[in-house]
Amino acid sequence: MEAAELDLTIRKLVADIIEVNPDDINPEASLVEDLGMDSMMALEILATIEKKYKIKIPEEELPKLTTLSRAIELARKYVK
Repeated sequence: MEAAELDLTIRKLVADIIEVNPDDINPEASLVEDLGMDSMMALEILATIEKKYKIKIPEEELPKLTTLSRAIELARKYVK
């Protein structure tokens, strides 16, 4: 999978879950402080990435889900 395609997919997925326009997400903005993500949304993002790419991301990675950039990094780490 191309990195650009993965980035765009993760951006759309995160935007859908936190209910914002994908173009309005600054990759370095805090998903919690700036965009209002809560812990259930974080779990939903992780679960959706796992389901979409048929991968397993360890739960200890969840605290790293702080920005869009970090979400993309996590997906890249596990998507082969």
